[in-house]
Amino acid sequence: MSTEMEAVSVLQYLDNKSILVIGAAGFLANIFVEKILRVAPNVKKLYLLLRASNEKSATQRFKDEILGKDLYKVVKEKYGPNLTQLTSEKVTVVNGDICLADLGIQDSLAHEMIHQVDAIINLAATTKFDERYDVALGINTLGPLNVLDFAKKCENAKIFVHVSTAYVSGEKSGLIMETPYRMGETLNGTTGLDINHERKLVQEKLDQLLVIKTPPETITQAMKDMGLTRAKMYGWPNTYVFTKAMGEMMVGEKRDNISLVLIRPSIITSTFKEPFPGWTEGIRTIDSLAVGYGKGRLTCFLGDLNAISDVMPADMVVNSILVSMAAQAGKQKEIIYHLGSSQKNPLKNEKFPEVAYQYFTTKPWTNKDGKPVHGLAVLNMVLCKLLDKSVKDFHRKINLALRLVDLYQPYLFFYGVFDDSNTEKLQRMVLKTGVETEMFYFDPKIINWDDYFVKTHIPGLVKRFKGDP
Repeated sequence: MSTEMEAVSVLQYLDNKSILVIGAAGFLANIFVEKILRVAPNVKKLYLLLRASNEKSATQRFKDEILGKDLYKVVKEKYGPNLTQLTSEKVTVVNGDICLADLGIQDSLAHEMIHQVDAIINLAATTKFDERYDVALGINTLGPLNVLDFAKKCENAKIFVHVSTAYVSGEKSGLIMETPYRMGETLNGTTGLDINHERKLVQEKLDQLLVIKTPPETITQAMKDMGLTRAKMYGWPNTYVFTKAMGEMMVGEKRDNISLVLIRPSIITSTFKEPFPGWTEGIRTIDSLAVGYGKGRLTCFLGDLNAISDVMPADMVVNSILVSMAAQAGKQKEIIYHLGSSQKNPLKNEKFPEVAYQYFTTKPWTNKDGKPVHGLAVLNMVLCKLLDKSVKDFHRKINLALRLVDLYQPYLFFYGVFDDSNTEKLQRMVLKTGVETEMFYFDPKIINWDDYFVKTHIPGLVKRFKGDP
């Protein structure tokens, strides 16, 4: 048997390890931290990098925004009053910022971390498709390099996991492989992509705008437009996937001999099983469909019903990260894992109207007076809350529709399939004791889509968005 296929024990790997989590306030990071605290209390330390906000210290943010979440109810049941002691021993909240050198970590703490950290997981990203170019470049492209530079200083760091997105491939169709983008490579063959040049262009543009005393909202719009223009120039559909692709190039080019794992998830949806089914947060692409549909605001579905939506439950993505850490630590190579369902268990867009219909006919969405909303008469779905009260004017509605279609287009008319050969090998490496195979599942074949949407995903959304008017 080749050495490639040795079995790994994730629990053994996590034992007594110190892990730095970047972007600790995010959706995936919350699930990652919860999982480790729940299944691997013998971990040595979780360093959670959080930006302090104006109102709150990083530690206060951890208490309120992370531990305070419903997501942590299972862990709270498990440890009861001991949870406070467990977190005070195991969790160190680090006030820092991915956009700064050395992640902006204060010296004494940075010194401790450099001696302690075994693994670095970068989950920081801005996922807005039309983010300001300066912001997206800072967080998605240059940020990962700051993390890598810090990782190189950590004398015991054996693994750097960078979470990217499967959609760095843009609008390619056919089979998309688990291969890296080399520095300066573009999707449309246009030459001359140079990340330093992009950084300079942004700075020049900002300086120009400031010189002529441009109002802040005009600067924001100019930065958003610039991102979309630069992305499209090189063949990417939006600023998000363009800056994520350049982030991959940065760490791939400069990793030296550090073990680098690039995780490329497709559309991440609510948890399949752990800590409980249906945990979701923030409206994501397909969720704005389901929620708007349930509220009777949707009138037509703007995607191609025959296209495939590649979705992956968040807990499966987290499990793959944990297994990849155990499998790749110390290997000193770069490896890419596609985390998606399109190859093993494809989900056609035609499922969405079906499952929405199934769910909302049995449990109609009720308005404030408890009367059911009759959006179901119109069995088509649209992308957004087009009938939102804020959009009174018809022309503005049409423009909003077209703008949203333009932004979401790559996902709703997507004909690619993400090859997951590396991920399949990774699944086979999970220690075949019942415990770990049960604990670190990420095989999309185990998902029954009807069940998942009707019993897990949509109820999770409805619960979360019931607060909406």
